[in-house]
Amino acid sequence: MDVTLHRWSEGDLPVLERANTPEMTRYLGGPESDEQVLERHERYLRLGSTGEAHMFRVDVDGVPAGGIGYWQTDHDGVDAFETGWEIEPHWQGRGVAREALRQLIRLVAVDGSRSLLVAYPGVDNPGSNALCRGAGFVRTGSGTMPWRGGELAFHTWVLDMSPLDLAGREPDVDERFDSLDPGRWWPFYNPHWSSRADAAARWSIGTAGLELRIDEDTSPWAPAIDGDIRVAHVQTGQFSGPLGSGIGQHRFRPGLVVAEEQPEHRGWLVHGGVIEVRLAAIAHADAMVAFWPIGFEERPDDCGEICIAEIFGSEIDADGGLVGVGVKPQNDPRLTTDFEKIRVDGDLTVMHDYAVEWMPGHLRFFIDGRWVKTVAQAIDYPVQFMLDVYEFARSDGSRDLAALPHVLRVEWVRTFAPLTPPR
Repeated sequence: MDVTLHRWSEGDLPVLERANTPEMTRYLGGPESDEQVLERHERYLRLGSTGEAHMFRVDVDGVPAGGIGYWQTDHDGVDAFETGWEIEPHWQGRGVAREALRQLIRLVAVDGSRSLLVAYPGVDNPGSNALCRGAGFVRTGSGTMPWRGGELAFHTWVLDMSPLDLAGREPDVDERFDSLDPGRWWPFYNPHWSSRADAAARWSIGTAGLELRIDEDTSPWAPAIDGDIRVAHVQTGQFSGPLGSGIGQHRFRPGLVVAEEQPEHRGWLVHGGVIEVRLAAIAHADAMVAFWPIGFEERPDDCGEICIAEIFGSEIDADGGLVGVGVKPQNDPRLTTDFEKIRVDGDLTVMHDYAVEWMPGHLRFFIDGRWVKTVAQAIDYPVQFMLDVYEFARSDGSRDLAALPHVLRVEWVRTFAPLTPPR
């Protein structure tokens, strides 16, 4: 299913006419007159021409399915954009509105002229309220307003798209990698599922900081359970159970058992605040680099992943590339996957900053200080850092030896204490 947005045009009046039914307007006080629908269409065109509004027709596989847009407004004395949408009944419940809103949010972010996006769905409109929540909006209140001869009770949802602001804040840890501090870092990749010998990182300290490398003679870290995948990795915590048990961090597939007992390591654990890394990606189809804070997992459900940066070399091109950010539940039943690949212009093989601002109930993600995504979910337990470069196996078992070594360069990692301490 291909969902696309198209600038509102003269020929889009039928979209509004199909939306002007009792079913489609039941949360808005009922249908408008034909004259009011025509006036709305003309207003979309007029405000679109002046830049005061940006309205779009939503198509699914080339078929018109509704509309969405954003327009200038004032929210509590602050310049903002307001958004609204309507999706025809045939397409409801199929993810069309979710994808249309995701694309619209990207357009607002690129616009950049206002950093607040707000929505006011009716309190009795469960679908639109759920859509706001799922898109990362935070509900800040409720109210009523006169509407179509009656009164509309609404919820206020706000998406804060402002840049990362660290003014006046000092990091509690600023790791510049003069060395690999054993009090913070554990240079093995999930050794409980394999062994420290097989999962040991190849690393060095270079002019720019930490370098993690995969060489020609690097062996797969756990061939019995993960095939020919090779990894160079450091993490800031280690927790696992006794030999033969299923207790251990990063249970990436069912049925894993501890193959080698490990000491507990509480190196650099974080619970809220800002986490920021500066690293350079690798432009090779076999490589991927990542920085994942993940639950220390002292309790089995406390295992969710905050993906600050996940960059596949196959998704880097001459003009930029895709950076994966968001939340993955792993095995935390309280979380749902909210992960997105953000297009970033520029050379991703040079240093860029990737960060998350982790607050009670939601997380805001940034690339080079610019907001890119908000996830409205609560992660309320300590996380450790997982910093790694992967070489993935090819289907024919071959490797591009001429391209080796694959080197992940990390200039620094730093954290800022939360402004609101965790409970």
